[in-house]
Amino acid sequence: MTDYSRVDVTEAAASLLRDLTKQHGPLMFHQSGGCCDGSSPMCYPVGMFLTGSGDVHLGAIDAGLDDSIEVYMSESQFEYWKYTHLTIDVVPGRGAGFSVEGPTGMRFLIRSRMLEPAELEAFGLAKG
Repeated sequence: MTDYSRVDVTEAAASLLRDLTKQHGPLMFHQSGGCCDGSSPMCYPVGMFLTGSGDVHLGAIDAGLDDSIEVYMSESQFEYWKYTHLTIDVVPGRGAGFSVEGPTGMRFLIRSRMLEPAELEAFGLAKG
């Protein structure tokens, strides 16, 4: 049986996450949706952003650390994105105001693709 994931990370983003973990400790992501900074994946030290019943756990990414990094999305945003696979990447630019990469001169962003038929089936989204 194949394990499917809704989230992944590029090596460039994983490298930055390893550096940020040394500075801030364990990290997590939240993708809230909305405008401005809210449309970017926000990276927080674990415990600094509290998830609730209105959040969906998308999965965890392996950035080459002792612990994986959990990724969440607001439930309302998930309704729009549930048919997509998300990859966290990083590009030069000013990071979001509250996200830990802000001072680094880099910013996280989401790259997405539509889920493939086998993934749709694994996530219970196949039409049939």
